[in-house]
Amino acid sequence: MFNRFILNPIFAISISVLVALGPAAVNLRTAGNFAILAQSSVSTVPPSAVVGAVGLSPAASTFLTGWSLTPSPLGTFSISTQCVGSLYAANYASPTPAKLITAVSDMKTAALDAAGRTGPNFLNLGAGNISGLTLAPGLYKWTSALIIPTNVVISGSAIDTWIFQVAGTLTMSNSKRIMLAGGALAHNIVWVVSGAVTVGTSSHFEGILLGSTGITFQTGSSINGRLLAQTAVSLQKTAVVSP
Repeated sequence: MFNRFILNPIFAISISVLVALGPAAVNLRTAGNFAILAQSSVSTVPPSAVVGAVGLSPAASTFLTGWSLTPSPLGTFSISTQCVGSLYAANYASPTPAKLITAVSDMKTAALDAAGRTGPNFLNLGAGNISGLTLAPGLYKWTSALIIPTNVVISGSAIDTWIFQVAGTLTMSNSKRIMLAGGALAHNIVWVVSGAVTVGTSSHFEGILLGSTGITFQTGSSINGRLLAQTAVSLQKTAVVSP
């Protein structure tokens, strides 16, 4: 005779939930269909290399300068050896003008949304100089100009978000880089800038740039992101890759 023992194990299941840090995402709507979107001009000093669509409205295609455009058979867009994608302007055939009007409106709405967020986690960080800093997810606000004279790291997970509100100009020095760490993604990073944006020679930028005025990328510069300007975008042998 023997006794039989029945073991009823209890299994503990651990579930990890990843919570996004940072502000609610900015919805670009149809403006997010463009790597570059501007209202007055989009110029390039060749050769630039753009991956994504380029849009211009209300200005006409004559203000797409330096691209050596080849019009499509139906006249709704053009192509260029400098762009892996199509280029659109307000004077092209229907339905292009209407789509561009919507995209520009969506760009302005997104900029108002981003600029209007309140309760910043960081106010005037570095007194407008973020040299060498590592930037955690959150809402950042500067009440004047912002400079990036040395490399900067944006660190967070793939679902974290950042909004950088700049009331003045944004200037990045030559041969500097914004670097991503921890899985951070460029499409979750928004820079909304009231003044002119200038990215220096051979420098690299990350994120969505919403500019109330002009955006200039100098010789040999690059961006993983989008250039959405309410005036002009100027490229000088620049690489633009939309995320």
